[in-house]
Amino acid sequence: MQEIAPVDDRLSTPTGIRIKRLRQERHLTQKALADLAGLSYSTVTKTEKALIPLTPHVTACIARALRVDVAAITGQPYYTELRQDELDVLIRPIREALDVYDLGADPDVHPRPYEQLDGETEELLGLVRAGEIKRVAGRVAALVQEVTTLAHRIGSTEGWSLLARTYRTAYDVSSKLGFGDLAALSLARMDWAAQRASCAVVSSMHRYMRALTYLREGQYRTGERLMRLGLDTLGQAEPGRERDVVTGQLHLGSAVMAGRARDAEAAGTHLDEAERIARGTGEATRVHWLSFGPTNVAVHRVSVAAELDDYGRAARDGARITFPADWPASRRSHHYAELARAQVWTGDLSGAFTHLLAARKAAPQQARYHATVRETYAALEAAKRQLPDSFLSYGSWLGA
Repeated sequence: MQEIAPVDDRLSTPTGIRIKRLRQERHLTQKALADLAGLSYSTVTKTEKALIPLTPHVTACIARALRVDVAAITGQPYYTELRQDELDVLIRPIREALDVYDLGADPDVHPRPYEQLDGETEELLGLVRAGEIKRVAGRVAALVQEVTTLAHRIGSTEGWSLLARTYRTAYDVSSKLGFGDLAALSLARMDWAAQRASCAVVSSMHRYMRALTYLREGQYRTGERLMRLGLDTLGQAEPGRERDVVTGQLHLGSAVMAGRARDAEAAGTHLDEAERIARGTGEATRVHWLSFGPTNVAVHRVSVAAELDDYGRAARDGARITFPADWPASRRSHHYAELARAQVWTGDLSGAFTHLLAARKAAPQQARYHATVRETYAALEAAKRQLPDSFLSYGSWLGA
């Protein structure tokens, strides 16, 4: 149950150097690694020198070639910063709350009424999307414990569905802070609760989020299978806006999956279907907190363009997007980070730094632990071009 690793210089080591060390440990040349990963020799050499941002596709290809988890490449979790922000001490209670899922009602826990727990669950889901990760991390363990006891006592669909949503929040916190093992455990618990709820929408949501874990690890075939299972399961749900929103989000996830697998045709088909659905739902920011709607379709078109290495289009179209006033800060921050990465590839270094600043302003806690933000900053630093003094300050804030 150890959450914090011993002090290790790898934790503060640039990604390129980590890749080089892992490659050398396996007695591979850069050319051999490129061949094993299915990448160009230039991509591997520039990645090791941090001359280009490490994209999710390249990260996953290198991780598979070296037979390590993606986290071994990115260096997550970022333990030094977690300690500085006093987030490290909040991880163990979350794990402990997840561990007692099957022990029945705790006689020492006296849960509040369902309505109050439902309200707090929705509040925490909203706070995650507002970028308030520390506030949520400090409250979610106690909430999980309360809802676990409530769900076992009332044994209803509503209780199990509520528990599944609290597990989702535990997943949100764990994944954003880089604790992949805890995120996977949270999803397993969400699946357990979803099965007891017998709710098609909750089950589809679980499959969508589980597919995203395979996306991050570069296992696109498995991820796409999960997306299809999610869509099939939704066929059992009652028709309506809720089902349409989750269906549309699954198509967006499938589009990114296809883009990263370099299947432009499939990606375009999923994007077009999501756009068709979004015309009917409109902006549905708070329906399961998926932020689905026309804006999210536009954001995903930018993501898919970047996955297909069309960085010029990603940078151009990404800069044109305007967000509704109630669009979540976490989603805006993520978009700005992706836009900054695309701008580095197009040579617009000033624009890239401007959007790194925008990512930080939108959701500072998320940006500090976002791998794309760190990789893009490293590429700007390696370019050794004239950048404002605030660039060094940004690096200090990141812990770079």
